[in-house]
Amino acid sequence: MRYSGIGGQAVMEGVMMRNGDRVAVAVRLENGQITVDEDRIRPTPKWVEKTPLLRGVYAFFHSLVVGLRALYQSASYFEDEEEKEKSEAKEKAVMGGTLLFSLVLALGIFMVLPFYASRWMGVFVHSDSLLALAEGLVRVGIFILYVWGIGKTEDIRRTYMYHGAEHKCINCIESGRELNVENVRTSSRFHKRCGTSFIFIVFLISILVFMLIHVDSRLLQLCFRLLLTPVIAGVSYEFLRLAGRSDNGLINLLSAPGLFMQRITTQEPSDDMIEVGIASVEKVFDWKAFLEEEKS
Repeated sequence: MRYSGIGGQAVMEGVMMRNGDRVAVAVRLENGQITVDEDRIRPTPKWVEKTPLLRGVYAFFHSLVVGLRALYQSASYFEDEEEKEKSEAKEKAVMGGTLLFSLVLALGIFMVLPFYASRWMGVFVHSDSLLALAEGLVRVGIFILYVWGIGKTEDIRRTYMYHGAEHKCINCIESGRELNVENVRTSSRFHKRCGTSFIFIVFLISILVFMLIHVDSRLLQLCFRLLLTPVIAGVSYEFLRLAGRSDNGLINLLSAPGLFMQRITTQEPSDDMIEVGIASVEKVFDWKAFLEEEKS
């Protein structure tokens, strides 16, 4: 498969696609029509792009901001005019607070909680390495239960279907096929550059890194984990970047756990969801030129 450079995410009743500094949010409205809005975002500085690890940390936080903005934008289509005016006025302030709250909540649930949960096992386990392994397994278990549990709600289930549409559109293009409903429908809903895979890789790498930390103070152990999280995110980004461009057997093996998780976080979309994904792609990416380049 040829690397296209495009990526995206599911939003409320739609798909966001990103290509460089161009972002498109396509949403299926209540009247059945598809609306697509294109926006320009601040490009990644060239010196950051060329700096391994740092570019991963930058991409992680930048993607959070872009993704959150896309979610707010998609949600605005389902508000009445009065609510829409209020939300537009406070969107920037709320978005900053929501991003900060989300990061703190995520660190609490996926970092602090597994850390202390594993330390309760210290009565029976006296090896720091085994405790770090137990901590990692608890973290992975919480994550799996979380994405599985929220997927039982109707809104999130539909979001997982749009997530599948996003992946299938990208896979269709990167496999050298014309972007249409029929071809997208038969494409895979699993993709190695997915955010789900990124999170899972972060968890797996964190197990290896935290097994190497040997300090007596629990507070220091926790501080080291929090401080090293951006570094682990940077390493995970580099792996995902490599995985998206390689079909190496070892890379595919290491990508397998993340792809397995996508069986939960992506679902097969309906044709009308695929149409939304196609509309989003076509707003920011010339797939016909991409396929012509591949032929030549």
